[in-house]
Order: sequence, then C-alpha cells, then structure tokens
Amino acid sequence: MTIITMELWIPLTIAAAFFQNIRSAMQKHLRGKLSTLGASYVRFLYAWPIALVYLFAVIVIEEHSLPAFNSSFLLYALFGGICQIMFTIFLLWLFSFHNFAVGTTFSKLETVMVAIFGLLLLGDELTPAIIVAIAMSTLGLVVLSAGQARLSIQNLLNGLWRLPTLIGLACAAWLGMSVVLFRAASLSLNLDSFMVAAAFTLLVVLIMQIAIMTVLIR
Repeated sequence: MTIITMELWIPLTIAAAFFQNIRSAMQKHLRGKLSTLGASYVRFLYAWPIALVYLFAVIVIEEHSLPAFNSSFLLYALFGGICQIMFTIFLLWLFSFHNFAVGTTFSKLETVMVAIFGLLLLGDELTPAIIVAIAMSTLGLVVLSAGQARLSIQNLLNGLWRLPTLIGLACAAWLGMSVVLFRAASLSLNLDSFMVAAAFTLLVVLIMQIAIMTVLIR
C-alpha cells in the first residue's frame, strides 16, 4: 500500500463517519412518517443517481473502462446488499425504542464484526493489536449495557439480554457482514484501481437493493 493510499483512507473514513451520522439522523426522522420498509427503501432509491454520477466521474478521472461482471462478484454483491438491507431494517426498528441509545452504541461493534467475518470469509489476519482492540471494545460495551445499575456480573448479563441491546448487536453483525461481502465483491473484480472497483460495486449493489425493496414494499 502506497503512502498516498494510506493518507487517503483517513479523510475518507472521517467523511464516511460524518455522512453515516447524518444518514442515521435522517432515517430516524423518516421512521416517524413512514413504515420501516418505506424508510429503508428511501435510503437506496435516492442513492443510486449519486452513485451513478460518482462512478462516471471516477471512470473519467482514472481513465478506466467499465469492469466486467463475474459470478463471484454478483453473489458477493447480492448477499452483501441483503445484509445491508437487514441492517437498515434492524436499525430503524431500534429507533422505535425510547432507550435506543445503548442499542445504537452496540451497533458500533461493526468494526469487531468486520474483523471476525474478514477472518472467516477472506482469511484476513488478526494481529495481536486487533485482538486487544476487539477485547477492549467488547468489554467496554458490555459494561455500558449495565446502564446505571450497580456493576456486577448479574447486571451485566441482564443488560446484554435487553431487546434494544440484542437488536444493536444484530445491527453490528448485519453491517459487519455486508462490509466484508462488499469488499470481497470489489476485490473479485481484480482491478488496478480500487476507486473504480468500489464505485462500480456501490452502483451494482444499490440497483440490486432497489429491486429487492421494490418487491418487498409492494
């Protein structure tokens, strides 16, 4: 990985986190006016024009042609898209609870899920630093699940079995799985430009998701 690539992922990650928060806030607002499926549908339906323009811009800038499809790419993209749909539905379900804050926090365990699913599906290496980070993140969220109750094993277990907490964990699992599958789809294209691979994967996944949601919402 080049120095330029290493430097590029930092602002991209910050920007992605920022827009993700805006997305969640807007979807929470929509959840009050639409059904869970309706609010989920909006996310994908209005995203594809932006993804199309983005792909076109990347292809022009990178002076690249459109990638060719392959069966592995289509399968990874399809199942990744389904996992992301499930994540969106579970996240909006979580917003229906008054005490959704802890559950939302647990949904941030997605990075832990990405590491685990990456190991299982893609053979990613778990370094000692990553293992320590996973352990610390998990322990911190387990303690947080107890809320204002006295810190004890019983209260920790009770906190973990609250419905918002379980939904938050499901959100993390669905999102973590989708991230790994999207990465697998992008890598299966075997392109020399990760920007083109990512943009192309994004557009194809959105088209699949719109098709799936159109069937579900009818």
